[in-house]
Amino acid sequence: MTIREELEKQGRWLFGRRSYLPFLILPIMFIALKHSEYLERTFGWEPFWEISFLLVSFSGLAIRCFTIGYVPKGTSGRNTKGQIAEVLNTTGMYSLVRHPLYLGNFAIFLGITLFIQVWWFGLITLLAFWLYYERIIFAEEKFLEEKFGSLFLAWAEKTPAFLPRFKNWQKPGLPFSFKNVLKREYTAFFVITTTFPVLDFLADLFGEGEIKLDSGWSLLFIVGLITYFTLRTLKKKTKILNVEGR
Repeated sequence: MTIREELEKQGRWLFGRRSYLPFLILPIMFIALKHSEYLERTFGWEPFWEISFLLVSFSGLAIRCFTIGYVPKGTSGRNTKGQIAEVLNTTGMYSLVRHPLYLGNFAIFLGITLFIQVWWFGLITLLAFWLYYERIIFAEEKFLEEKFGSLFLAWAEKTPAFLPRFKNWQKPGLPFSFKNVLKREYTAFFVITTTFPVLDFLADLFGEGEIKLDSGWSLLFIVGLITYFTLRTLKKKTKILNVEGR
């Protein structure tokens, strides 16, 4: 088996398990939490650091929402059984970068990693993220090349894989759909609004041996929880969030 074939095989395997494999980093994270909040202890300004890192993650969510708001049905999905693409997205965020959703994921992940404030944990997790998504991207692009041929190659030639090229912007063919965003991105919102409060609680528990419930983080957690179950119920039990062609 060639290296290209091996990378594609690994990418397909990781793609089908991309929803839960990142949880394997949890044991390392628990160790890091014992040494967390370095910046806060060294420089003070606790709210500044916490809010800054939260905004980094929300910027990733914004990238995902801006992407999803314009995509048609059958693309940019959360499928795990295999690659699916009825059309090749080349406008909107896809005119700036070939993998905007993974770019959004990176920003979300980066904010969470920075929040722990342990340099070696950040180094390990960012390296793991790179190796993980590099293989998934390789498998995805192999699929797209086989399905769309020269159309994909022409788009890939002028569009960066991960770092946006803003001068390439092309207006999306569809109008922005806020309903589509609510339907498809409530899970990402829930991950952010849950992870930060939990990490803050665990950092105090493991790092200082104290049980604290910060009112601000608790409120964010409650908002995220209510939003998640409300939108999930609307998606599963009603057609309120359905948009034709999305």
